[in-house]
Amino acid sequence: MNPIGADGIVGAPTQVIPTGLNAHAFLPSPDNAYVFATNLGSDQILSFRFDPTKGVVTPNDPAVVKVAEKNGPRHFVFHPNGKFVYLVNELSAALLVFSYDAAHGTWREVQQESALPEKFDGKPWAADLHLMPDGRFLYASERTSSTIRAFQVDAGSGRLTPLGSVPTEKQPRGFAIDPSGRLLAAVGELSNAMSVYAIDGESGALKFLQSYPAGKKPNWVEFVSFQ
Repeated sequence: MNPIGADGIVGAPTQVIPTGLNAHAFLPSPDNAYVFATNLGSDQILSFRFDPTKGVVTPNDPAVVKVAEKNGPRHFVFHPNGKFVYLVNELSAALLVFSYDAAHGTWREVQQESALPEKFDGKPWAADLHLMPDGRFLYASERTSSTIRAFQVDAGSGRLTPLGSVPTEKQPRGFAIDPSGRLLAAVGELSNAMSVYAIDGESGALKFLQSYPAGKKPNWVEFVSFQ
């Protein structure tokens, strides 16, 4: 944990927290009251209470959210309504849906889907997932098949309905959705390129627009807005 000064400069660490194996992602809850860290090699998500005034975290109760062995929890996102969490597992490509109790910072699994395309034959290797800004559609990338799978999201229950997969850049480790929710950009570590898709606002379908060179082994995409 590092403080950020008024000048924007990051200060020295004020807290160093041991984790399980292969700590992978770290996100705060929408209300900034809790923070969570996936441990890919330990099949767990660490849960902490967060004090934004002091900038310190303490273990929550319970302190760990467990998933099945050899799933490899990787990335996760909160639904905009703050009631659900979506988690993609690297080693199984299982896509887990959790209800989220904001009062206690706890997760409860309600559904399991898959980031794999239909008739998949190979070793699962899922990578990333993102929600539309309005939370109506969710997308997940899978590297072995080089595909992005789409899901419709029920805002009331949080449950997912698969909408199918589309081919994308080879080994799509990272992708992103622009703040307007109209475009998705995915990069391929082995294709050295980025594909941009238009997102159909009604169906969630992806329409390929263009591919761009992206340099050697790209693995992450961010959209940045300037005021």
